[in-house]
Amino acid sequence: MRRQFLEHQADRIEMVLASHKIPVRVYGGTVTPQAILFQLLPPLGVKLSRISSLAEEIALALGAEGCRIQRRGGAVEVEVPRDDSQPVHLLSLCHRLREYVPPCTAVLGLDGEGTPLLLRLSSPEVAHVLVAGTTGSGKTALLRSMAASLALFNRPHQLQLALVDPKGRGLGPLAHLPHVGWPLAQEAGEALALLRQLVGEMERRDQSGRREPHLVLVVDEVADLVQVGGGEVVELVTRLVQRGRQAGVHVVAATQRPTSRLLGGLMKANFPVRLVGRVMSGQDALLAAGVGGTGAERLGGRGAFVMVAEGRVRRLQAAYISEGELELLGESTLLLGDPQRGTASPLQRVAHCLRLVK
Repeated sequence: MRRQFLEHQADRIEMVLASHKIPVRVYGGTVTPQAILFQLLPPLGVKLSRISSLAEEIALALGAEGCRIQRRGGAVEVEVPRDDSQPVHLLSLCHRLREYVPPCTAVLGLDGEGTPLLLRLSSPEVAHVLVAGTTGSGKTALLRSMAASLALFNRPHQLQLALVDPKGRGLGPLAHLPHVGWPLAQEAGEALALLRQLVGEMERRDQSGRREPHLVLVVDEVADLVQVGGGEVVELVTRLVQRGRQAGVHVVAATQRPTSRLLGGLMKANFPVRLVGRVMSGQDALLAAGVGGTGAERLGGRGAFVMVAEGRVRRLQAAYISEGELELLGESTLLLGDPQRGTASPLQRVAHCLRLVK
């Protein structure tokens, strides 16, 4: 991106703030695949709320659809979406990470500074993850990337996936992976049967002290599942998120509608990590994230998320993997099931997929 353009944008930010008697200097920034981040140095005594209230005026001056303003350390950051945004490709990112992904760890994407962001489900501080966002936010694509990266960096005897997809179109491309230990559950009866099996397995592990293989339940739209399945679904999922960590059972659930009426009890029950994409309102952002001030209601969608963990908020651009790439990944991952050829490393399988894609 041209330096002259960036300097022009920085000058316009300073002009807008100066017109409101806020003498701010733009002293640096970062260009990511999806956004431009400008760092501002406000004078002492200037309230962040004064700068945040001018977000629409700054976006208008920059010719952008919108912008997010937040504090990062001792500076203020203005995040402006790029018109020429580029996706973060999961396979390329995994190739960049090579062999350095720990077991039971999902690859999420890139943070606001372009650093790969990983999430280790087996960590006591993680265990279960809630993904929230409206249509177009990229939550289903993020679920696919998380599941695909788990399959890529773990063998089937180390990690198994259970998939629940009430809409019937989000998780289907994952169903052929050898890590999927149960048929894809779409109907309410199928989902209830699967949840009962997982709870039974968790209880058996509690008695025997087993934790492996790790079991990861992925639910594409948990609010729809609750609406159809009712109280028993809430009870079973709540038991999994409350007691599953000690038994090596993890829940990754996504919802389009993070309403307290549907998910209030579930969301309060041990979802330590929240991945929040674009939502409709500040109230939805508060409910989905569990903390205020994330600005999720001002995200631009298309894979832009904030990660909330241990009270900290971190910007995230989710990685993306296409359905065609998922099919190739499944074919290369099947090598793990062959005792004669089961030595293929994650790096070899990623490289194999990249060659086929190209």
